[in-house]
This record gives sequence, structure tokens and C-alpha cells, in this order.
Amino acid sequence: MSNIAPQRHNFIVYAPDMTDEGALQRRLNVRAKHLERAKVEVANGVFKVAGAMLTPESIESPTAQKKMIGSVFVCEAESLGEVRKLIEGDVYYTSGVWDKDKLVILPLALATQLP
Repeated sequence: MSNIAPQRHNFIVYAPDMTDEGALQRRLNVRAKHLERAKVEVANGVFKVAGAMLTPESIESPTAQKKMIGSVFVCEAESLGEVRKLIEGDVYYTSGVWDKDKLVILPLALATQLP
């Protein structure tokens, strides 16, 4: 029996939202469930950095509406397949929030330390 831990790698996940008229409302409808699961993955050490992508107009003024248009994650896992399974099990994926055709998951070589 080996005491060597499996090697873990970093991955970047780019998950843009669908652009149809109902996409934002679908996101808002399941957001609480998505955030609950994200907290679990942060506690498990899988999600290192995660957040919503916003439109450029979202930061034009302090009172600008923050319009979410997708998600980005930096994950740590043993394999790309493990990350893909995790993302495909997310409520944003299964509820048609994220655009499955534009989803990108790639290994990431960090040039700086994670927070």
C-alpha cells in the first residue's frame, strides 16, 4: 500500500452563459443552489478561485447594474475528466445557464501563487 498522494493539477474553467433572452433568469433561478455547491468545492480544496464574469458596463459606475454573463474557475484536481464531471454536474450546466458548446476546461500552469 502506497502513501503517495495522487498528483493534483490546476485547471482553468471558462463557462460563458447562453445568450438567449431567458438565460439570465435561469441563472438567477438556480443561483442559490449553485453557490451552495461552490462552497462545498471550496471547502474540499477543488475551487481555488471562482466568480461570475460581468459585462463591461457593470463596472462603469458605482451604481451600474452588475450583469452576469458567465463563470470562471481555477480548480485543483487529479484530472481534466474530474473537473469536467464536476462542471457537468453543476446546476448551471444542467439547467441550461452555461453554453455547453463554448465551455472550456484546460490545464493551467500558474505563474503566481493562488490567494
